[in-house]
Amino acid sequence: METNIGSLLTKRTYLNPDSEALFDVAQDRRFTYTELNARTNQVAHGLLSLGVRKGDRVALLMMNSHEFVSSFFAVAKIGAVIVPLNWRLVADELEFIVKDAGAVALIAGSEFDASVNELHARGERTDVKHWIRVGTADSNPAFAQQFDSLVDSQSTDEPQVTASNDDLLYIMYTSGTTGLPKGVMHTHNTQMAALITLNATSDFCIGDRYLNPMPLFHVGALTPAILIAYRGLSHVLMRAFDPNAIWQLVKQERINNALLVPAMLGACRLVFDPKTHDHSTLRWFLSGAAPVPKALIEAYQEMGIDIHQVYGLTETCGPACVTTPEDAIRKAGSTGKAYFHTDVAVVRPDGTVCDVEEAGEVLVRGDHIMTGYWNRPDATAESIKNGWLYTGDIATVDAEGFIWIQDRLKDMIISGGENVYPAEIENVILGLAGIADVAVIGVPSDKWGETGLAVVVKKDANITESDIIAHCDGKLARFKMPSGIRFVDVIPRNASGKALKRELRLQFPTL
Repeated sequence: METNIGSLLTKRTYLNPDSEALFDVAQDRRFTYTELNARTNQVAHGLLSLGVRKGDRVALLMMNSHEFVSSFFAVAKIGAVIVPLNWRLVADELEFIVKDAGAVALIAGSEFDASVNELHARGERTDVKHWIRVGTADSNPAFAQQFDSLVDSQSTDEPQVTASNDDLLYIMYTSGTTGLPKGVMHTHNTQMAALITLNATSDFCIGDRYLNPMPLFHVGALTPAILIAYRGLSHVLMRAFDPNAIWQLVKQERINNALLVPAMLGACRLVFDPKTHDHSTLRWFLSGAAPVPKALIEAYQEMGIDIHQVYGLTETCGPACVTTPEDAIRKAGSTGKAYFHTDVAVVRPDGTVCDVEEAGEVLVRGDHIMTGYWNRPDATAESIKNGWLYTGDIATVDAEGFIWIQDRLKDMIISGGENVYPAEIENVILGLAGIADVAVIGVPSDKWGETGLAVVVKKDANITESDIIAHCDGKLARFKMPSGIRFVDVIPRNASGKALKRELRLQFPTL
């Protein structure tokens, strides 16, 4: 059987034509699988009419919307390659990705007119030939085709499927927290393998209503969006994250599951009102992209909501490890065990497997691992060795085989010869009432070589540096204690919720 990810929508339409496939919350548009598939086919024929063919790269610069979903499946069906763009990037950053990917078409929402106009004005600095704008026709620039005008008159018949299996499906650029972003390549096969390992491990049921507040340019939103069609769920798609709207939608749409990064969970916890927010249909929240503080997991347990911590990467097409329902409470804070069709190991620098509770680098292996980085064979060779993906993350494994993520290898602080993991310090500080957010970075120390600096967002304006240091005393070894505290209004984070520690190091280069 040939695998084409776009055809999953076709097959689900055949099986469940009248089931709700998608609710675009912001536009108040609902689609059955028949309706969503028909619109997807129209988009596919529209792109074909422009000359887009197998292997051509098509960039998507859109907020979460039904246009994004239909465009993704359409591009997949005709064998072109999707390049999801982070809409938080500025024109220079977008230019790098669009040029690096060699995108010949760009489908962009009207919210990004300024950036798109700037890209177009730069001429041959990109390879884009077809500019397609999602928005009203009356304000459409002369150089761009209006999305609906291109699509509305097209056939709803299935387009010819020209790509499958090891053909490229998408190039997703990493967040670039440590340098220029790299294009992670996934094929129809690697994406299908991710769906299979997810489905074999996680508690998804046909007919579940899945709430998606994550940006679709992120693997944590995109892979679930594809899984929804594969498994026959309903996709409740938010344009952007709003903690109050989360609880309203959980109640109104009878949500069963969702993925929220830790920062989102924290924001939702702050606005939760047990008198008005009914979550009786909710089975679980999945959370990942950064270690979930144990205090936050326990707070949700008190609310009667299981938090299943997931560990994954763009390079794994999403899945690596997850906690199962029966272990969510007993192993709170662990990221669980490897997904069913996935292997995970924790190793020393020499490649030997670590002992129980010994920290080492996480390696992941499976058919869902990326095929490599676009145009970066050097980076690919550094990351994939003998079939194993070297993640750059630090973890320990307990006696029962559960993985406990400690930190990023590059974020690790070496203080007086001792390895210090910022996530451990962050977890302790977040356990203090009155703290809204925290990120710990390493700064130079004449005495220790390097020491920890905690950058803190207050929830209680009366919290002082002395309060935080006193709270940590006795909960952390002396060499792990932060040597200083800096208060800020917000921790800069990327779309996946990871703290941008490079920016913090520039802002706070010394104690």
